[in-house]
Amino acid sequence: MVALPPSPPSPTPTPRPVRIAVLTVSDTRTAANDTSGDLLVERLSSAGHTLAARDLVQDDRAILRARILDWSAARSDDGSPAVEAILITGGTGITGRDVTVDVLEPLFEKAIPGFGELFRMLSYADIGASTIQSRAVAGLVGTCFVFAMPGSTGACRLAWDAILAHQLDVRAKPCNLVKLMPRLDEGPPETSRGPSRES
Repeated sequence: MVALPPSPPSPTPTPRPVRIAVLTVSDTRTAANDTSGDLLVERLSSAGHTLAARDLVQDDRAILRARILDWSAARSDDGSPAVEAILITGGTGITGRDVTVDVLEPLFEKAIPGFGELFRMLSYADIGASTIQSRAVAGLVGTCFVFAMPGSTGACRLAWDAILAHQLDVRAKPCNLVKLMPRLDEGPPETSRGPSRES
C-alpha cells in the first residue's frame, strides 16, 4: 500500500486562495450528473480557493482547445490572471473519443510530468495495473496551471486529496506551486557573452 502525502499544514482554509476553473469533458455527463466536477468544486471551495469558472464540454478538439485558451488568457480588471489553474476531468483515456491529452500537450509551454507519474503511482494501490490506461497530465498554458485527470469521481478525489490539495496550498512544505506563480512569466536568463574582443 502506497502511503499518501501528509495532510496540508492546517485544516483551516488557505490564506492564499487560487482562482481555479473546473472543466468536465464528456459526451455523456450533464450538469445534473457531473459528480466528478461537483467533487472538485466542493474540494477546492472547502480548501478556501475561488471557483473562477465551470463548464462541461463534449469530447471535441476545437471546443476543448478554445475553452482552455480562453480561460488561460482571461484577465481580471486589475490585469491579474482571472484563472490561475484549470482542473479538467475526463478524456484522458485511450479510446477514440479521448482527446483531452492530445489537445493539451501541444499547448503546454512546460509540462509537469510528475503529476501524471505520481497520480498513476497512487492509483496503482486502488486499481492495480489498470492505471496504465490513464494518461493524466499537467503543464503550463501561459502562466496557468492545467491538470487533466480521469473522469471517474474516485480518480478526481485521489488527484485532489493526494496531490492538488498540497501543491495548491501556499503553506505546504517543502515547496508548492503557489509560491512559484509570481515567477511563471520570467524570461530565461541572458546568456553571458564574455568579454568583448573589440578594441
